Amino acid sequence: MDTRNIVIVGVGGQGSLLACNLMGRALLIEGYDAKVSEVHGMSQRGGAVVTYVRYGDKVHSPIVDNGQAELLVSFELLEAARWFELLAPGGTVVTNTQQIDPIPVIIGAAEYPENLLGKFEEKGAKVDAIDALALAQEAGSTKTVNIVMMGRLSKYFPFKAETWQKALEETVPPKLLEMNKKAFELGVNA
Repeated sequence: MDTRNIVIVGVGGQGSLLACNLMGRALLIEGYDAKVSEVHGMSQRGGAVVTYVRYGDKVHSPIVDNGQAELLVSFELLEAARWFELLAPGGTVVTNTQQIDPIPVIIGAAEYPENLLGKFEEKGAKVDAIDALALAQEAGSTKTVNIVMMGRLSKYFPFKAETWQKALEETVPPKLLEMNKKAFELGVNA
């Protein structure tokens, strides 16, 4: 199998790194060679976080270049726009519809862009958008947006449900496991 690429993006504190590790663990369980890489930016100040997941028979580099990602997974809508150039032609944007205002919007120096989903489609991307924040609240915590989104992402892989359950058990702290399993299922069924 040729190397395939996924990019997971969000804002600091949304759990992009945990999601990346969950995806990597599921790929390893399924027998793929998988590499993950994370770029933090100002993640601890609410800034952008981008993580790369590459998998296949043999992966030599963890970095995804512009135009290579088959899937761009975004925990916040503007982050999908910020990293859109990484998406391959005809790729899919799997995104949360949540909007978190960046500092320029908060201070009135800029406006949050309108109709981002439509703009992605105009550029040839397939769009799969859900309100992951509402589903995370239903699961018991807004902090599970990342796991809701991973549940949604799981629909793009032919893995058995047991693979994802095992990956969750190996990456999520035991005291939070049941809530995260619920969040994952809500994402799958969204």
